[in-house]
Amino acid sequence: MACRRRTAPALTGLLILSSALPAGAAAPAPVPMSIEDAIRTAFANNKRIQIQEKEIRAAKAARLGAVSAFLPKVNVDGGYTRNDAVLGEAVPLAGETEKDIGLFTGYENDIRAGASVDQPIYTGGANLAALRKAQIGIRVQEETLRATRLDVELDAKRLYYGLLLAAENERIARNLVAQARSHYENVRDKYAHGTASRFDLLQSKIHVSLLVPQLVQARNAIDLTEADLKKLLSLPMRAAILPRDALLHVPVRIDEESFLRTALERQPEVILRTLGVDMGEWSVRQARAGRLPQVAANLRYETAADSAGDLLASRHSLWRAGVSVTVPIFDGFYTKSKVDEAWARYAQAGLEREDVLERVAVEVRRACLDLRQAQAIVDSQRDNIVEATEALRLSEVRFDNGVGTNLDVIDAFVSLSQAEQYLAGGIYDYIMAKSYLHRTMGESVLTEE
Repeated sequence: MACRRRTAPALTGLLILSSALPAGAAAPAPVPMSIEDAIRTAFANNKRIQIQEKEIRAAKAARLGAVSAFLPKVNVDGGYTRNDAVLGEAVPLAGETEKDIGLFTGYENDIRAGASVDQPIYTGGANLAALRKAQIGIRVQEETLRATRLDVELDAKRLYYGLLLAAENERIARNLVAQARSHYENVRDKYAHGTASRFDLLQSKIHVSLLVPQLVQARNAIDLTEADLKKLLSLPMRAAILPRDALLHVPVRIDEESFLRTALERQPEVILRTLGVDMGEWSVRQARAGRLPQVAANLRYETAADSAGDLLASRHSLWRAGVSVTVPIFDGFYTKSKVDEAWARYAQAGLEREDVLERVAVEVRRACLDLRQAQAIVDSQRDNIVEATEALRLSEVRFDNGVGTNLDVIDAFVSLSQAEQYLAGGIYDYIMAKSYLHRTMGESVLTEE
């Protein structure tokens, strides 16, 4: 509860976060924002996420293209040709129901129309492999989008809690300046009554002047961090942000084995490398299809006449249907090169997956170590604050009674502020260690749709 009392005042300091405003312009009302609100805003406005969403649409369009390879291709064609000279008028061989020989020799006004249907029957598995690769490609883009969202979420947490940390440091610096000024006033009164030396007076005054730049730096840190956060959220620089959360320490139970299992199951990078292996396997099958026979069926209907009104007459029409089989014999080692390349890519994908698995184990270990380190800092500084507060009280009492020195009071001020800063920094480090762990495990604070 002591930590809550120290961090809560930091929120009021964030009301001065807007950029410089034109003369006479009213400052915009601060917008309350929780960490979930910040993440949702980042998801909605981030350009990287929007770009990746377009990649998913492109991947789905590519899958439709892969499906089209299984479907028949239907074409309609027609044309008109004016011939300078053709054979004489054709004479039917046996009655008017026979085909007009003119269909083959042409007309002076040659009007033609036709339609064709081409249907692939067997492509050696190339079409199936292309379809499977397109389906995997959609999953690749979806996981890439999830990875991008997790990265943006981590950035939002870093800046959002960084803003809280900057505000807490500003509060500590402001309190330290106020305490130093109060102490200077006390020393000045004692000097006026002859109970303090001029050295104590000058020392107290210098101490105040040395603390003012730290306060200015702390306020600048708030402005800079807020500007980075607004850039991430694509908010105007004049906007004012009022965080609704506090810089609180919420410990978690460290279970490295459980964390690692979750990371291996859910981290987008692991899933992407696994999909890469699957993609490589289908690439090998697709390349091998170049060695296998290709079978296709074709149906063609066409008609020709010397006038548009005769095009539909049966004696002017002609159809043909057939099946073609192509057996590759020698292609100059082109197929072999493609198969060898696909095998190399497949092996590469397997190595990349192993590398990611090893890297994930290191990332989980690092996150757990960071959690333990931050926890140790928080635990130690909580006790230090209690002791530093008591030390400051005793140093002031001793100085008022003439048995302590002015330097003891100044040192007690600095020790207390440092303990408070270390505690705030330790809490921030613990929050970021948890955030990094969630990113490693592929988890988000928001429910994934």
